[in-house]
Amino acid sequence: MEIQADLAAKAFEEACAKFPEFTGCKAALRVKPIYQGSAFVIEWEGQPPEGGNAWEFQNAVVKAYKRLTGV
Repeated sequence: MEIQADLAAKAFEEACAKFPEFTGCKAALRVKPIYQGSAFVIEWEGQPPEGGNAWEFQNAVVKAYKRLTGV
């Protein structure tokens, strides 16, 4: 599966609206193979912002991307 860049950008916008501390961060949505299937993950350029919301932000991006693509 390839990530659709335009929909990934929209997913990041939606997640940044919920978690504004991540606005302007350099990150990309990727699909990583796992033992059975694949998983969506965020790859950060550098470190994510400090705080405990990185996991929630990633989940928000992935959920928005899945909704936008119908996955």
